[in-house]
Amino acid sequence: MKNKLRPAITLLALLTLFTGVIYPLVVTGLAQVVFPHQANGSIIIVDGKVYGSELIGQQFDNPKFFWGRPSAVGYNAAASSGSNYGPTNPALLEAVHARINALKAADPDNLLPIPVDLVTTSASGLDPHISVAAALYQVRRVASARGVSEAEIRSLVEKYTEGRQLGFLGEPRVNVLLLNLALDGIQ
Repeated sequence: MKNKLRPAITLLALLTLFTGVIYPLVVTGLAQVVFPHQANGSIIIVDGKVYGSELIGQQFDNPKFFWGRPSAVGYNAAASSGSNYGPTNPALLEAVHARINALKAADPDNLLPIPVDLVTTSASGLDPHISVAAALYQVRRVASARGVSEAEIRSLVEKYTEGRQLGFLGEPRVNVLLLNLALDGIQ
């Protein structure tokens, strides 16, 4: 019994040391050296002021800013989750109708079709991006609220449109926080 227990305990201790201590320290250290911005949460800091993370959606409800995808968790990163409402759940339909009404109230003359990502939540509830269509849908409202031309706002949307990842994964998208910071002249 002793000759079988001792190697098992030794192996457990060694694997715990390597996989629980050494490996995480090496990976964390390597990430800090090679990708320090991403390893520290992609935090946007300008002139010592923290504006948020490029990776976490934030709530914007002022007409002067682009609005992100709705959050099922109230933009609480500690509670990342979707609503888990199925397509036949009346609460989902109710929430979508309320968001459609809010968008129409904010820009009653906008006759463009409302993109689905402006009225439905993402799986995490914290999506920092919207589709290009969702950004373009909001150009008129933002331009009007800021007293600038739609062409000026549209060019900012184009400038902050990110392409597909690796050239073929996903769809082009716009990071709402980066776009809104650019609107205020914060780079």
